[in-house]
Amino acid sequence: MSDRHERGMQVRRWVLGDAHVDRAEAAKTAFDEPFQTLITESAWGTVWASDGISPRERSMLTLALLAALGNFDEIPMHIRATARTGASKQDVLEAFQHVAIYAGVPRANQALKLAKQTYAEMEQE
Repeated sequence: MSDRHERGMQVRRWVLGDAHVDRAEAAKTAFDEPFQTLITESAWGTVWASDGISPRERSMLTLALLAALGNFDEIPMHIRATARTGASKQDVLEAFQHVAIYAGVPRANQALKLAKQTYAEMEQE
């Protein structure tokens, strides 16, 4: 295993939590293992591991990009991650307001709906 992969797993576990990563690792097969390695090394071991911007800012950017591109399945996972990255509910709202203006109200509206649902679930846990 490369140093970047090891660092990526550390960052991934810190951002997403052990339970999430353990579930993803348990579901990994020989078919998707190359893809899992790619995202662990590139997304987590390079981009998220960078100290160029704070985890809070990276969380806000990630959520805004996910919403702007309509990648809604990933939003709840990254909303949950805000508990670790330090992005507040206000930060998330601000990011989605930018999405509304620069990428479209329907995408921001769907992202806000998912954020509200996820925050409600988090408060009940």
